[in-house]
Amino acid sequence: MHYSINFFRFHAGFIEHLICTLLQRALGGNRRKDETATQAWYDLAMEPSESTRRDALRAARQPCATPVPHSQAAPRVAVITMGVKLGAETKGYTRFLTIAEQLAGAGLSVELITSSFQHWEKAHRDTAAAEYRAYPFDVSFIDEPGYKRNIDLSRVRSHRRAASALHSHLQSQHKACGYDLVYCEIPPNDVARAAAEFASAAGIPFVVDVNDLWPEAMRMVLDVPVISQLLYRPLARDAKATYRRCSAVVGTSDEYAERPFADCAPETTRLTVYVGGNKEEFDAGAALGRAAAQKPAGAFWVTYAGTLGTSYDLETLINASVLAQQHGVASLELLLIGDGPDLAKLERHVQKQGAPVRFLGYQDYSKLADWLVASDVVVNSLVRKAPQSIVNKVGDYLFSGRPMINTGLKTELRNLVTQEKVGLNVVPGDPGLLAAAIERLASDAELRALMGANARRLAVERFDRARSYAPIVELVMGLVARR
Repeated sequence: MHYSINFFRFHAGFIEHLICTLLQRALGGNRRKDETATQAWYDLAMEPSESTRRDALRAARQPCATPVPHSQAAPRVAVITMGVKLGAETKGYTRFLTIAEQLAGAGLSVELITSSFQHWEKAHRDTAAAEYRAYPFDVSFIDEPGYKRNIDLSRVRSHRRAASALHSHLQSQHKACGYDLVYCEIPPNDVARAAAEFASAAGIPFVVDVNDLWPEAMRMVLDVPVISQLLYRPLARDAKATYRRCSAVVGTSDEYAERPFADCAPETTRLTVYVGGNKEEFDAGAALGRAAAQKPAGAFWVTYAGTLGTSYDLETLINASVLAQQHGVASLELLLIGDGPDLAKLERHVQKQGAPVRFLGYQDYSKLADWLVASDVVVNSLVRKAPQSIVNKVGDYLFSGRPMINTGLKTELRNLVTQEKVGLNVVPGDPGLLAAAIERLASDAELRALMGANARRLAVERFDRARSYAPIVELVMGLVARR
């Protein structure tokens, strides 16, 4: 039976729902038993209007505050991110918070624009809270409906609404006080596209900061001919439109910084600036010594920190811990720090294997630093198809001054491990080889000390934001000055 392209277009919404449901199941998510595909599609079709949703949002919480322009005639820069951690929030990324702080410290008038929805907590912020006004820059919130799961139709719709609201906000604020440059995170792709199109229309520089590759990364979860192409087409279209309009590219790895050049001009300025971390903050947490105080004499701690999810091959790591213990590392304990959709499955696997594993759950940054420094070895355990390169945890691992075992296959990270002599590379998916790496490090304290010292040196040189983010500030200052 042959189907025309119009058939697929007509059923695009249903296909999108079907694929999102499949993705949810692949990632361990569950829908309510009474929520059928028909009901979900009906809900999508009968979604309330934008004005109704906005009225409901306003009734539920205080409206977003309009930033007060700085009185000085300093160039004004918009820094845009949807996933930042602010105020007393305990979860989220701080890369763009640091960038905003450093740009403000350089004398620019900065507006940090983010979502009214806290992605990590899956909850709306009280956007009128005083804690969000305590920064040396303006903070503005874009109304976003929100969502309950990372992979869900509601997230697609939520980002779409955020993109539209962002574009409107940028236009209105540009008329009121004027922007001289837009610095924006990607993904979400549609949000970045809205920022790029605004900057292009306004005739001001646009800098894209590539933190992940969508839709490339999603093919690891689902890569089915035709269906995947239909599902990912909007993401690919938005990425292309964003990259074509950029004045400069910043990437959190060489691979990420390279991606936009499939679409942007070859002479576009490019920087690689790792996510990194705050050395002073890390060291303050490590100095608490609470984790070390709990460590039994002679214990050998192997630690993973991060998401318990699809990209990370934690079952292999758990199996390797069993083998290493059987092969003589009797005092071994595997510490898993973090949370994620695979938690229950991993807990069952640990119980089945009788593995020496302790789940520590999510830890705030100071406690994370404390646990890492008290460990003997840290592990970056990725599956074979993982799209990640220099992920957030790498900087924290290096700051800990502990040797790292890496199973990621990205050349950039593997070269970093070997050339800087900070740990060992192992192919993913092989518990025997991973166990052998653990055993090697457990039996050689001198090698652990050497690799740990190299890791700490590398962290200070290339991952400490106080130093490593300086090129971003120089880039922005240069683009603003040339206007």
